[in-house]
Amino acid sequence: MTRTEVTTETEGSGPSGYAAARLRLLQQEARSGPPRRAALAHLTDDWLTGLFTAAAAHAGVRGAALVAVGGYGRGELSPRSDLDLLLLHDGSADAAALAALADGIWYPVWDLGLALDHSVRTPGEARRTAGEDLKVQLGLLDARPVAGDVGLVASLRTTILADWRNQAPKRLPALHELCQERAERTGELQFLLEPDLKEARGGLRDVTALRAVAASWVADAPREGLAEARGVLLDARDALHLTTGRATDRLALQEQDQVAEALGLLDADVLLRKVYEAARTVSYATDVTWREVNRVLRARSVRPRLRAMLSGGRGSARPAPERTPLADGVVDADGEVVLARAARPERDPVLTLRAAAAAAEAGLPLSRHLVRHLAATARPLPVPWPPEAREELVTLLGAGEATVGVWEALEAEGIITRLLPDWERVHCRPQRNAVHTWTVDRHLVQTAVRAASLTRRVHRPDLLLVAALLHDIGKGWPGDHSVAGEVIARDMATRIGFDKHDVGVIATLVRHHLLLVETATRRDLDDPATVRSVAAAVSTTSTLELLHALTEADALATGPAAWSSWRASLVTDLVKRVAAVLAGEFPEEPEEAATGAEHERLAIEALRTGEPVLALHTQPEEPAGDGEVEPVGVELLIALPDRPGVLPAAAGVLALHRLTVRAADLRAVELPNELGERADLLLLSWRVSAEYGSLPQAARLRADLVRALDGSLDIRARLAEREAAYPRRRGVKAPPPRVTVAAAGSRRATVIEVRAQDAPGLLHRIGRALERSAVRVRSAHVSTLGANAVDAFYVTGTDGGPLPPARAAEVAREVEKALG
Repeated sequence: MTRTEVTTETEGSGPSGYAAARLRLLQQEARSGPPRRAALAHLTDDWLTGLFTAAAAHAGVRGAALVAVGGYGRGELSPRSDLDLLLLHDGSADAAALAALADGIWYPVWDLGLALDHSVRTPGEARRTAGEDLKVQLGLLDARPVAGDVGLVASLRTTILADWRNQAPKRLPALHELCQERAERTGELQFLLEPDLKEARGGLRDVTALRAVAASWVADAPREGLAEARGVLLDARDALHLTTGRATDRLALQEQDQVAEALGLLDADVLLRKVYEAARTVSYATDVTWREVNRVLRARSVRPRLRAMLSGGRGSARPAPERTPLADGVVDADGEVVLARAARPERDPVLTLRAAAAAAEAGLPLSRHLVRHLAATARPLPVPWPPEAREELVTLLGAGEATVGVWEALEAEGIITRLLPDWERVHCRPQRNAVHTWTVDRHLVQTAVRAASLTRRVHRPDLLLVAALLHDIGKGWPGDHSVAGEVIARDMATRIGFDKHDVGVIATLVRHHLLLVETATRRDLDDPATVRSVAAAVSTTSTLELLHALTEADALATGPAAWSSWRASLVTDLVKRVAAVLAGEFPEEPEEAATGAEHERLAIEALRTGEPVLALHTQPEEPAGDGEVEPVGVELLIALPDRPGVLPAAAGVLALHRLTVRAADLRAVELPNELGERADLLLLSWRVSAEYGSLPQAARLRADLVRALDGSLDIRARLAEREAAYPRRRGVKAPPPRVTVAAAGSRRATVIEVRAQDAPGLLHRIGRALERSAVRVRSAHVSTLGANAVDAFYVTGTDGGPLPPARAAEVAREVEKALG
């Protein structure tokens, strides 16, 4: 049969008829979800049946069948899904006839541009391949006849299922390992800003793995909500395929609003929250299922030895699992936490928290049956909670990493929102900031986990742990989440049973949980107003101690870009200064503040020569606060006589040499010269790293800085040439820059804050804009957090004083315009 003959079927079954019917089906907005997937699979079945029947008759092949496997076999045919097909034959046809039959099916599929995963095998070959390749075996578990010899397919399916069940002790651990490797490679769907709906942990691949486990008869996944979760992920993938026109499973940021609209959802945040909730259901079912698989396989491996030990006329009864008491009403049975036989949840309102705390302290999982039983029967806690309940919550939060699994088990059954109703607002809430690793709710739990390792540093670990759990509780409410969070945290702390004083401390910690890190990295710590403002906010040394620990825990739980030894040192310096003020000491005035020894040496040399002086120092690897190691960085120190244009010139030179500025500090100082007069100097401290290649020599940097200052090096033109030579990379459009005047930032200067997407030459452009505005930069504090630059510039007018409000607003507008 020729290829032309194959593709000139009737309008109803030929490629053009199928393509038209397929297009009509996909364009029917009212027909979506499972009905559309089933209809698309049925339409495709009919078309392929026509192709198979015509091709088999022309090639003279009998004893063959066309089999759908994998997702197509399950009927999960999304708009751009691959067609996974097996041409099964009994071995009676010759190779030429089989090739003609295969060509009569494969070529029309390819002609329509459909992706095709195909194979031609006998039942014996299919069985051997499945025995060698786990992925092939998984696909055949969902084998479904499309056309041809149905008996041949049924026989193969029976054989494959029997092999799968017989080989379960070997195959299931291999499948578990495959799932774990994929999770490590692709991440957890429930936390990713651009999740892979299929491959990420908690995605469609894991649902398929759960089906395979159920087919083995070793264990079964929790069925509550699993079908609905699978439907949400499939619906999202369908809409993604239709929106992009591509066979993609990655829900990219730039497509999320369109996918949300296609699904009838309000916006991308609602879409992500639904996807995250579905992924969380799948992930929890996955954890429970694999735990049960391991338990059953472990018991099976032990049972033959037990039978041998118990033989000799004493019978072979299986001993009951040992039950070890953990707390009142809670025991450890076979590695899981379950209720004691005498426990009565309906009479003991603290039992849920007691069981959770005991499980976390023991590092054991909560039995799924226990959690479901508690969700259904546990008596509600009175409000405010009794002291025992509050203590058990603190114990749970203080258990470290073991807290996470226990908390997720409680969340899966809705127990957390029953205990803390305000938790519903942050449940599965996405954070549209690449710096954040987790959703809001998981970030709060992770912060408590991090805080648990810092409890020895504070006098009230209970307040630290609860504040860690609640510090971002205001996210999901309008306005500043710290302000909203203070009100909510006050209510929640009262509900938990803290007294009035402790409630006030927790509320203060939540309100000011960003205060220390934002002040330390964006404000001049030598300005007395900076230190006094922080002291006024925290009021007491005990609150300062708690806020210091919370700041570190929050940053460590945010992501790798949010904390470093540099940030830690700045925060520690600020805390020491604030503690001194709270103890009754007065902060030094700016002009009396000492410079570092190295900077002082450079300043004296710059004063003597009247030229810029530079020094490069490589920073050794050091812990970032929790045992993690920071990459090697470089500190660049510059001292030079104060003059206009220093900031844009220095920043431009660094950009020309492809040095990325991680942090920077600029300050103006006065030193006595040889005549005893006071001379103005600028001291710049930069933390930089090379974009690629090796670092430039300090002499080259100095030479270019001198040329930039005298006007012989046109930095702006050179940067423009380089930008024009390299086309912009495609990516998510960043939000526009925002430039504001900080209220009450300093009594000696006006503080201009800049928040923008980090980019080469950004600091140079800011410096140029400030120079054009005829203001003097007295100090600058530059911080890069992930892809975001957060910079603060202390500027004065020509008279050396702060700018009038109208003038300050005008400068902010000019800088924003220059960056836009």
